[in-house]
Amino acid sequence: MNEVGDLSSQPPVVFRSQNEALRFFDELQPVMPDEMIGLWQGHGIATGHPLDGVLENLGWYGKRFHPDLRADALLFQAGPRRLVAIDPARIPLELALRLSRFGRTRIARNWFTYLQKVLRASAPVASLQPLSFRGKTSTAMIYDRQPIIDHFRRIDDGAVIGAMVVEGDEHVFFFLLQQTSPPPAGA
Repeated sequence: MNEVGDLSSQPPVVFRSQNEALRFFDELQPVMPDEMIGLWQGHGIATGHPLDGVLENLGWYGKRFHPDLRADALLFQAGPRRLVAIDPARIPLELALRLSRFGRTRIARNWFTYLQKVLRASAPVASLQPLSFRGKTSTAMIYDRQPIIDHFRRIDDGAVIGAMVVEGDEHVFFFLLQQTSPPPAGA
């Protein structure tokens, strides 16, 4: 594991606090929307947030950003070679935060496998645009029907850190995205 402040290749997978993660995030450089196009694999970064470990337990893969700057905000694995885009508008956000402990259980993982059919998105559910956050303008993914914004900062050409901010919640959820497919030619 890298030490906090060491920007070579990967950030720490665990921070002692949200404030420590925010300090690390603030030191990173902006990324522009067109640089995000493609498929990205995600990994949570533990900070003590209620959602730490929940997405991974449920089979979260990451995010996909399309050339029109629309986004599949939540991609989950549905088998070894299949990804399913989930519509976060179909997930009661307050309930998910309150039941986050349950979200880390084997029972939740099994139930979620069956719920994916009901929660499936019919189209991209968020948009990318430049937005100011904590003193820098960088790419943000704004959810269409949830009060959520993911703010991104660059680690290197193939990796960014996301800071998910939910309106009305003082907690920030951090995650790492690593690009797994190059953007299409001309995108």
